[in-house]
Amino acid sequence: MDPRTAAQHFADTWQHGWTHHDVDAIIALYTDDAVHTSMPFRPPHTGKTQIAAYIRRSFEAEHSPRVVFSTPLVDGPHAAIEYHVTAGETTLAGCVFVTFDNDGMAVRTRDYWHETP
Repeated sequence: MDPRTAAQHFADTWQHGWTHHDVDAIIALYTDDAVHTSMPFRPPHTGKTQIAAYIRRSFEAEHSPRVVFSTPLVDGPHAAIEYHVTAGETTLAGCVFVTFDNDGMAVRTRDYWHETP
């Protein structure tokens, strides 16, 4: 799959999946052995099972989030995608960096984000 198409699909699926807490749709974007790191000093989540568990835990405290993912910036098999999420009084702003395989599946992702106090 073309990396630009894969990146836009990733952004669109995450935006919809986060809005509706659809972990199954989101996790379908990843290879079975994908690695996700949330914030630079946290241990990585390896494989779909660990990534899905992390996403589920992250969604637990959210209610009716407003989620916006920006147009991806793509270079080869890599993409950077900014996002903003507002849930209640909390706003989260961040960026996800994604590496895709030749089939357009995410093999490595890492997030950097900040939350309003």
